[in-house]
Amino acid sequence: MGRKFLSATACGSALLLALTACGSSSESEDVALTGSGTGAECTIDAEVPIAATFGLTGAAAQYGQGQKNALGLAVKNLNKAGGVTYDLTVEDSQTDPQQAIQLFEGFINDGASIIVGPTLSNTAKQTDPVAQENQTPVMGVSNTASGITEIGDYIFRVSLTEEAVIPQTVEAAKESLGLEKVVVMYSNDDAFTESGYQAFVAALEENNVEIVETLTFSKSDTDFRALLDQVKGTDADAIVVSGLIEAAVPLVTQARDIGIDLPIIGGNGFNSPALIESAGKAAEGVIVGAAWNSASDNPQNTKFLEDYTAAYDGQPDQFAAQAYAGMQVIDHAVRAGCSGEREDIKKNLGNIEDVPTVLGEVTLNENRDAEHEALVQVVENGKFTILD
Repeated sequence: MGRKFLSATACGSALLLALTACGSSSESEDVALTGSGTGAECTIDAEVPIAATFGLTGAAAQYGQGQKNALGLAVKNLNKAGGVTYDLTVEDSQTDPQQAIQLFEGFINDGASIIVGPTLSNTAKQTDPVAQENQTPVMGVSNTASGITEIGDYIFRVSLTEEAVIPQTVEAAKESLGLEKVVVMYSNDDAFTESGYQAFVAALEENNVEIVETLTFSKSDTDFRALLDQVKGTDADAIVVSGLIEAAVPLVTQARDIGIDLPIIGGNGFNSPALIESAGKAAEGVIVGAAWNSASDNPQNTKFLEDYTAAYDGQPDQFAAQAYAGMQVIDHAVRAGCSGEREDIKKNLGNIEDVPTVLGEVTLNENRDAEHEALVQVVENGKFTILD
């Protein structure tokens, strides 16, 4: 990071092993990161250090780059507002939990006020305990698996859980398609996709939709023809899939290639323009629940789309929008107490209610999970539209 809020007297000559103890709550940090006023009138002289790690390479790269772009854009726009400025550091976790753990440890020792990320729930389940133990707030912006915020009271997220989105997806799909029987496919070696599978099973049962076959695959798989041949032997009305985008694209494409024209209903991992860009016509008709849609006329969202497109010459996806919203929520918490100290941020994140963001009005409930309106999308004419 560009600056380290460590007391020179207490830590300047300390051994490396002592950094954790003195890096998080030094007297100089307390003075530097506390300001005067509140809300729009808050003024903090020092820059508030924000650290983030996303999967910029590896299995999460399709999501991570947009998250990095959007978080940087949010910081840039917030810094222009005045009063409070942020010093942002973003590092690549390489979609590797061990690399992400090392980054979390470094962020904590460097005095980050809050950590944003990581991209995948599977990684968050291993990194967030490190932050919890060191009393450093975390803002998850794409972690939707169950149990993330149960790690501890320093863990927050603006990303809707699979349990919040999937029931609405199944209900809408049943009404639209008249579903009675489905085949369920999911990656059984990833916390996010396993959580999505469990949410789908519960929602299908609630809606009296029979699961005629359950097929599993690895998140590294790219050839699904053998599994899809098994789908052909059923009388299912649709295929329900919980998988990452790296699986979604070949699975959808190969299903159409071998003559399967059943509707496909995807989990949150399908929420990426890469599905449409890479699968092309095969993606038409795919249904997926979402926390955000680019067609929203929310004024903040409209401005976000304009700014993002101008800055990066491309459209943002849901994961980018959530990263932007996460920074908006963090800014609200910082300004509420006019403090960039970890404990103050944690306290004020606990009071987030109906905060305007690009996702709409966001509330963090008593479990530190996001609450805001969800929606159901379908791919039509090469873009995500709202399912009628």
